[in-house]
Amino acid sequence: MGYETIRGSVIALITPFRNNGKEVDYEGLKKLIDYQIENGTDAILVCGTTGESPTLTYEEHENVIKVAVEHVNGRVPVIAGTGANSLHEAIELTAFAKEAGADAALVVVPYYNKPSQEGLYRHYKTLAKEVDIPIIVYNIPGRTCREIEVSTLKRLREECPNIIGSKESVGNMDRISELKKELGEDFVILSGDDSLTLPMIALGADGVISVANHIFPKEVKEMVSAALEGDFERAREIHYRLYPLFKALFMDTNPVPVKTATWMLGLIEEKSFRLPLCEMSPEKEEKLREILKSYGLNVVR
Repeated sequence: MGYETIRGSVIALITPFRNNGKEVDYEGLKKLIDYQIENGTDAILVCGTTGESPTLTYEEHENVIKVAVEHVNGRVPVIAGTGANSLHEAIELTAFAKEAGADAALVVVPYYNKPSQEGLYRHYKTLAKEVDIPIIVYNIPGRTCREIEVSTLKRLREECPNIIGSKESVGNMDRISELKKELGEDFVILSGDDSLTLPMIALGADGVISVANHIFPKEVKEMVSAALEGDFERAREIHYRLYPLFKALFMDTNPVPVKTATWMLGLIEEKSFRLPLCEMSPEKEEKLREILKSYGLNVVR
């Protein structure tokens, strides 16, 4: 693995389907990857929440990782979503990601189980000891019903050097300050919400795992780069221009709006989901279409 640190503008890539959602569209996946790399995206995340990992079969999950790594071919880092609420499943997926050549694993806080902080500590420590790959902890309490505390992350970081950072899908900026203060400069903090990227970077975060990158990869990259370089005037200008889109992409459950938007722009062939996810209401879909048009985008569907 050639990447010890992952920062900047990372895309949380959708998983395109074909045949009304029955199969993964691997050729479509490759096209999306090329589009992102050609437009300056710093790293590719596959099989995250936006990639609909909960409804991928194990075989599909592994194939998406394998195809992504092979197609990227070292051009940028590839991060594989490999988390689970079962430790042995997380170990299996993470070990596969390492073997396939992924540069890092994004491991979500175990969901539904509602473990204690000690349980979370043991879960991540066991995984980090079993599989020697850079691990980014994914903290998203709105989906998992459990937040991993800063003190738990600090404990893990001190004992597991391959736990390199966290993706933070939280609105609490005090948490970002505490993470930076307690874990220092070497711990990578990535925003999990496009609309919060700028304030997080102002507090010391290192970038974003972005949904909006699907639509505006160059602009998100420029905003992140400007903020990281301390040009907050330019970063604010881009932030406020893209802010309506940031919010529109979460007017329904992610990834339904962003997948719909990429379909509207002709970037994928099918607007298909797997139950329990389904299409947006006609009213929301039309609102999303109008927002895309307001940016001067070529809406083809």
